Amino acid sequence: MAARKAPPRRRPPAAALARSVTSFLDALDLPEAVRRGADLRGTPARVAQAWRRDLLDGYSQTMPSTGRGLVAVTAIDFHSVCPHHLLPSRGLAHVAYVPGGRVVGFGQLARLVDALAHRLVLQEDLASQVVEALMVHLGARGAACVLEAEQMCLSVRGEKRSRARAHAQSFAGVLEADGALQRRFLAAVGRAGGSSAGGRPGSRGAGR
Repeated sequence: MAARKAPPRRRPPAAALARSVTSFLDALDLPEAVRRGADLRGTPARVAQAWRRDLLDGYSQTMPSTGRGLVAVTAIDFHSVCPHHLLPSRGLAHVAYVPGGRVVGFGQLARLVDALAHRLVLQEDLASQVVEALMVHLGARGAACVLEAEQMCLSVRGEKRSRARAHAQSFAGVLEADGALQRRFLAAVGRAGGSSAGGRPGSRGAGR
């Protein structure tokens, strides 16, 4: 009786990603001395690890919606990746909400930003997604998110404006309808060193 052939071993996704990075480097047509030099030795594996563990790990994260804590956090460091050019951005997120019966702590708000930012997402969409998550999953009566970031697709390519910062904001519920409440949040953003230019309630903008 002939022995059954073992099924081919499936390569882990990280290895497949590293192979793609290798192909990308080969396609750049770099000088041979650079392509085979010590600096690029091991680069595919490092790039694969960075993208899986740091840049796009948000797809595997979820936000707990229980716990106790304050309702606003300003100046949350965040980074993300633009889906248009696959270039990173980094900046500050300012998040607030008005409880609708449940609250979450500071850590959950920061983790929410990370979970949604560590994906392929436009800055203006990220602001809206943070607000929507607080309204839908936490049952908040109102929510707001202001983002300001350096977009590498603006600072290292195209116009190459290294000092330019993109701004996006989103408001919902009572934080959209109540101008005084919205101004209180924007004042806190301003004190944290962010932009307090609020525009009309519910508006969002970005330097894209």
